[in-house]
Amino acid sequence: MKNKSINVKGTVITVIQRGNYDFISLTDMVRNFENGLVLIEKWLRNKNTIELLGIWEEMYNPDFNSPEFEGIKNESGLNRFTLSVKKWIEKTSAIGIMAKTGRHGSGTFAHKDIAFEFGSWLSPEFKLYLIKEFQRIKEDENKRLNLAWDLQRTLAKINYHIHTDAIKEKLIPLEISAKQSSYTYANEADVLNVALFGCTAKEWRDKNSALEGNVRDHSSIEQLVVLSNLESINAVLIHQGLPQSERLVQLNQIAITQMKSLVNAKAIKKLK
Repeated sequence: MKNKSINVKGTVITVIQRGNYDFISLTDMVRNFENGLVLIEKWLRNKNTIELLGIWEEMYNPDFNSPEFEGIKNESGLNRFTLSVKKWIEKTSAIGIMAKTGRHGSGTFAHKDIAFEFGSWLSPEFKLYLIKEFQRIKEDENKRLNLAWDLQRTLAKINYHIHTDAIKEKLIPLEISAKQSSYTYANEADVLNVALFGCTAKEWRDKNSALEGNVRDHSSIEQLVVLSNLESINAVLIHQGLPQSERLVQLNQIAITQMKSLVNAKAIKKLK
């Protein structure tokens, strides 16, 4: 994912994403403070910092080496005690802080929770502005994400009409009851549900009874894009006279192929 940056009182700070977590550059944060990078070293030697890092890891990192952490914590505060990010990671298998190199950003990065605490250690005022700017970019991301989601949901609804028109023409016999007609629609909708989600609408509701809406209301952008495509493709297959069982197999293979492409698509990643 492309790096983002925020401007905190004249300091441009890099924000990267690692998995589902946002990491903020501590190196950038100290750029305009006196002694610069030395401040990160001093902060890592602080006993309160060690306790903070350890508590965070125990909350979020199932592979955290707690016995090694206890040994480091006991040594912290001694005059001879030193700790680097590399040593901390090697000893404890930590994931909340990292030393990164490369063209997409280099230096010391920390999970936003930890970076905010480091900001407080540097300056309470700096921390507040850091949080404010970070929240701003996350709000902007959410707006773009919601816009894209709404667009794909609208496309899915439009294509649904194309899809149902094909069902009316090819699958629904003349002069049947409204109940029979609605059953056919539901059945065809579940062809798409099974092809993409691996379950029918009822099966999804049974497994997610605590959630409001249906499976499509809780779909990702990628899934909605594929769903929109499947509705159009299924309409074509219906016009070609393919039986439902054959269409389901084809639609499932198309869904797999398209999802594999979309999860790695740069255009989709930029929306997240």
